[in-house]
Amino acid sequence: MKITTLTNTALMALKTSFSSKEEAIYALTDKLDEAGKLNDKKAFLEAVFAREEEGPTALGEGLAVPHGKTDAVKEASFAVATLKQDLKWKVVDEYEEEEVNLIFLLAIPNAEAGSTHIQVLTELTTTLVDDDIRAAVLNANTADEVLALLDGKKVVKAQVELDKSKPTVVCVTACPAGIAHTYMSAEYLEKAGKKLGVNVYVEKQGANGIEDRLTAAQLNQAVACVFATEVAVKDIERFEGIPRVETPVAEPIKHAERIINQALEAAKNGDSIERVKQTEDAPKKLPIKTELKRALLSGISFAVPLIVAGGSVLAIAVLIAQIFDLQDVYATDGSWLWMYRKLGGGMLGTLMVPVLAAYTAFSIADKPALGPGFAAGLAANLIGSGFLGGVVGGLIAGYVMRWIKENLRLSPAFNGFLTFYLYPVIGTLVVGSLMLFVIGKPVAFLNQGLTDWLNSLSGTNTLLLGAIIGIFVSFDLGGPVNKASYAFCLGAMANGVYGPYAIFGSVKMVSAFTVTFSTMIAPRLFKDFEIEVGKSTWLLGLAGITEGAIPMAIEDPIRVIGSFLVGSVVTGAIVGAAGIGLSTPGAGIFSIFLLHDAGVGSFMAAGIWFGAALLGAIISTAVLISWRARHAKKQNLSSVTAN
Repeated sequence: MKITTLTNTALMALKTSFSSKEEAIYALTDKLDEAGKLNDKKAFLEAVFAREEEGPTALGEGLAVPHGKTDAVKEASFAVATLKQDLKWKVVDEYEEEEVNLIFLLAIPNAEAGSTHIQVLTELTTTLVDDDIRAAVLNANTADEVLALLDGKKVVKAQVELDKSKPTVVCVTACPAGIAHTYMSAEYLEKAGKKLGVNVYVEKQGANGIEDRLTAAQLNQAVACVFATEVAVKDIERFEGIPRVETPVAEPIKHAERIINQALEAAKNGDSIERVKQTEDAPKKLPIKTELKRALLSGISFAVPLIVAGGSVLAIAVLIAQIFDLQDVYATDGSWLWMYRKLGGGMLGTLMVPVLAAYTAFSIADKPALGPGFAAGLAANLIGSGFLGGVVGGLIAGYVMRWIKENLRLSPAFNGFLTFYLYPVIGTLVVGSLMLFVIGKPVAFLNQGLTDWLNSLSGTNTLLLGAIIGIFVSFDLGGPVNKASYAFCLGAMANGVYGPYAIFGSVKMVSAFTVTFSTMIAPRLFKDFEIEVGKSTWLLGLAGITEGAIPMAIEDPIRVIGSFLVGSVVTGAIVGAAGIGLSTPGAGIFSIFLLHDAGVGSFMAAGIWFGAALLGAIISTAVLISWRARHAKKQNLSSVTAN
């Protein structure tokens, strides 16, 4: 946007003086009110002073940007004051003040708080970070001169060649919103580098992902790095071994030179940590198969906490109802137990698919894909395409938003408008429309077909399905194959088919129990660390966590994984053939009280489900001990022969 359309000559006070911050705000508010920009002057002032209490609006380099976001504003606008004498501008810490000589008072309606406000703030701060422009504004004698300076087009900076005769400092800037401070800090760090004779290269990790990504040459040449961030740094492994200075994202706006000097000192005093030499300027484009797998696993990993928490809360509510005979309370609308039931069920039924879709999309196109991803998940719920629809919708949202990001780009001043308005609105409309009216219906039809097929399984077919799920669960102990079976079982559950998840829940205990049983029965066949691992894996098994068996599997993968698979096939086949169901995921051993008994009774169903896990673990333990004993005997014979 052209920010000069939000002000005019009547809203400017040049080369003036104020005795206090409050006097300056009152004077500029009068100008806005006289120009007809406000509905309620008093309410606007209350909003401005409330914002001053929340945090500093003095941004360094003599610039202050107080602002009020309220419906007391008739139309977005701003007033400007340049000062003959610096004004002490108090910040949150009552003992700290900043010198201010340039004030912009922003008036923003609530409806434009996430768009116009951010655009104006970003444009002003990135324009006025230039010393020459700021000095010219302060020295301007007429309002027209100020308007011309604010309306000037900024020069696009060319990439400067690396000067190997100077020290190089690489930086990352990132603020929670990914807009104003991210770019302002970058500007000040680069400016300080020029003044100090240092190569300073800044990577902005903003709302649209990584911009001006640091090259391999810059990283390899760097003597130090600066993280001016308040969020996690992406691809942080690139900086391994480089001496580091960490600081809040706003700090370089005031003290960029000091931070660069701190980085140079860190380089002199840095530990001799082995540096990882970078060989690529940007990550390789992943093969589509790898990218799809990564996106799906990412979506599932973010959905797992909801599944575990929701399933456990729901399981506890059911247990309380059963133990204390509170089924009537459990079923009564608005009761405390009904609330817990709705809390757990809502996390599973309402949130699970949207979260899955959103973070599948996030894996492909970063933060801008989250909104459209959630929309895709909600659309999947609306049209009944379930878990499968969430996966498809997440992939669609990710690739649509990646295309939009690559093809719809504006200047940095409009990043806020893009990120908080255009991207989510366009993405949600496009992805939502595709899901609701084009792709979603066929996916829902496919989903229903899968459901019908699962419901039709009986006899030998269910036994075979149980055996296959058993193999998948224990094959890589929480890895991609395990996650694939997890996704399948969750999808079946979401469609009202509960047998697969009952199989999954029982088989998950087999590997953990096997590690404990085998190390207790034959400790001489196992190393000390394996015995220690075995002391706790049974607890992890009760919680439904297979990863506890990984240390032993890494040490001896063929025999350990092989033995797990033998017992898991038996467990899966037994539970599958019994027809037992489970409709509450993530409950661990508490699932024993929540089983669908298939007509055999709740106690019998519980006995079959847990007994199958114990039998599978006993079989796996016998196989593992046998294989380990045979291996140990061969080693002893080999050593005797050698002697």
